[in-house]
Amino acid sequence: MRLVRDLLLTVCFLTLIGLIAMKLERDDAERLGGAFRVVDGDSLDLDGRKLRLRAIDAPELAQTCFRDGLAWPCGAEAREALKRLMTRKGVVCSGDRTDKYRRLLVECAASGEDLNAAMVRSGMAVSFGGYQPEESEARQAQRGIWAGEFERPSDWRKGHRHAMADEKEHGGSFLARLFDLP
Repeated sequence: MRLVRDLLLTVCFLTLIGLIAMKLERDDAERLGGAFRVVDGDSLDLDGRKLRLRAIDAPELAQTCFRDGLAWPCGAEAREALKRLMTRKGVVCSGDRTDKYRRLLVECAASGEDLNAAMVRSGMAVSFGGYQPEESEARQAQRGIWAGEFERPSDWRKGHRHAMADEKEHGGSFLARLFDLP
């Protein structure tokens, strides 16, 4: 009986140590501020460091959507929407993990507002592992991309891998080169 009790206490103690370590790891999130450069609707650059907004997916810069039967540059508009949010006073982005492309996954906020959620709520990004209530709100109100027809950004990327690789090789998309965008 004593052996079982000691074993149980050991398991509880190790579990507690693991939970404390996880909490400390979460508190180690990097907090970044400064002059963020908006790359597209869900990507930022800060002094050469690449950042990706966590749990959202915005249309790609070259992606077009359809509204009232007409094509519109939803990717470029998503970028502009994020630019407007990032110009707010006191924007801070924080994250503690990187994605497979070694970009820091961040959540950005200004004056207590979650900017990742704001992108989804405005209809200029979809939920990608978070922010489902904001996506439902945007869809119901037919905001942004929900006002017409669009391909989810992840699906669009799958169908345009060749074009995206060509963009990188030749210095960006035609629209990016035309308007001097990165």
